[in-house]
Amino acid sequence: MILVYTHKITPRLTYIFKQFFSRILLTPVSFTTKIDEFVAHDGPKFSYAHKPLGQEFHVSAHPLVFQQGIKDVFIEVKEWQGVPCFFEILEESAIPFDIFAASFYLITRYEEYSYHKKTKEALFPAAASLAFQHNFLEKPVIDIWAFRFRELLKERFPDYTFNYKKFEFKPIFEVPIAYMYKHKGFMRNGAALVFELFTFKFKAVLNRIKVWFGLDEDPFDTYESIMQLLKQYNFKSIFFFLLGDYSTYDNNISYTNLAYQSRIKAVADYTQVGLLASYFTNTNEKRLKEEIQRLNTIIHHPVLATRQHLSHSTLPETYQHLVDLGVIEDYTMGYEKRIGFRASTCSPFYFYDIEFEIQTPLKVYNIPINERTLHEHLYFSSKNSLEKVKQLGNKIKNLNGVFTPVFHNYSLSNEPRFARAKEVFTQTLNYFK
Repeated sequence: MILVYTHKITPRLTYIFKQFFSRILLTPVSFTTKIDEFVAHDGPKFSYAHKPLGQEFHVSAHPLVFQQGIKDVFIEVKEWQGVPCFFEILEESAIPFDIFAASFYLITRYEEYSYHKKTKEALFPAAASLAFQHNFLEKPVIDIWAFRFRELLKERFPDYTFNYKKFEFKPIFEVPIAYMYKHKGFMRNGAALVFELFTFKFKAVLNRIKVWFGLDEDPFDTYESIMQLLKQYNFKSIFFFLLGDYSTYDNNISYTNLAYQSRIKAVADYTQVGLLASYFTNTNEKRLKEEIQRLNTIIHHPVLATRQHLSHSTLPETYQHLVDLGVIEDYTMGYEKRIGFRASTCSPFYFYDIEFEIQTPLKVYNIPINERTLHEHLYFSSKNSLEKVKQLGNKIKNLNGVFTPVFHNYSLSNEPRFARAKEVFTQTLNYFK
């Protein structure tokens, strides 16, 4: 156990130290405000305060973790051994910046609270983030800092044995459109057929008719193939099904469709199932509750995991609603049109609600890469997409984090427009097996 002396123990301090040591470094940590207790401790220890007590291992503290609420924060990004850092410390300190205050700022998405407060806009764009503006969006800097800090502690306390967690590869599957042709009703299928005829897409017309008459499988009905691969490689995964009402952004088949419900139940028999919350649930708790109840009714057990469709989340409202509704895991922490680490970490963390200054039970997984982002927003080729997946995955592997790339049910379809997605999906599974 590592003992930390500090002049004041706050919820923020406890939260970030537990994340830093207990969850990233698997090292227990405790706190004291008593100097005599700190001096008497003969194990690894350090002080975290404005000034050192003496000649001990010391990290000088920035005021952020001792404050409450959102305040204007001056940030100047510099480098520490080639890695971006901020909250520089000019006083005597083992490292030249407050590693804990900087981690708290990034992992709690402090800047998003400030952005929403100032702009009144619902969504936080990647371009507004500190990580994007200073070119470290693709670096899980909190984990990098933690690993380097552990090396400093090992030099100071060579007899202490540190624990190491294992890398985890956990592919995530979205199901925004369950079927390409089946179960969409006469009006939708008829309109699509007319459009394909008038645009001379005769192959699509033929495929549609074959599926209608049961002569061929629906191209998006790839669930069994995906689950066979997951079973073959022994990967844990989650499927997120969209059950929202039809809208501009949510155009799946109806949640009342019995064949769709049967498919969800079948998938739930083999792997974890969660809710792909519809686009407008980000600030609408009533609608979010309705969709959770729909999935509850289908799978006959509580919905524990969610993901917002198109990464459409608003902090802190979206997460506050999830907490109120009993959800314990969320897989939305990423950007729809950018890849990288929105919370600057590759380790799961608990949502800290700055409005109430409390750690919640909601565990958040960072989503660094989405197959849809690579192909539809960044226009990467299959080769470049796979290289980017490997690059980010290897960074996470070197830090023993959790890699959660997002794929879709159509990733294994034989549709030409999804050929890149299929190639990236299959090669990614092969690479990380």
